[in-house]
Amino acid sequence: MPDGTTPATAAFRVTPRAFAQVAEIAAREGRPQAGLRVAVQAGGCSGFQYSFQLEDSPAADDLVLEGGAARVMIDPVSLDLLAGGELDWADELIGAHFAIRNPQAASGCGCGASFSIG
Repeated sequence: MPDGTTPATAAFRVTPRAFAQVAEIAAREGRPQAGLRVAVQAGGCSGFQYSFQLEDSPAADDLVLEGGAARVMIDPVSLDLLAGGELDWADELIGAHFAIRNPQAASGCGCGASFSIG
């Protein structure tokens, strides 16, 4: 496909900026082979919240996206709630953070960490 995705990974996209930040964080933590687990959990002020953590290896049923020396892992249940979305790295005056653009989110809270499905 023209944007660099394949049909299997078209369900979720990771920007080059986000991949670069995953690699930087993993290296800084002394775990250069670790990847970023992106998950959706029940909770937050809107019903669901995003979770980000370093993990050394993916589960057998994870979607694993790779970019350069970095990888992002998403479990199947979370992927259903993130389908069509994108992980990016935002470096703004209010702080730097991973940001998810999720077309399935019907509403979200002011902090951008939680969302609801319509």
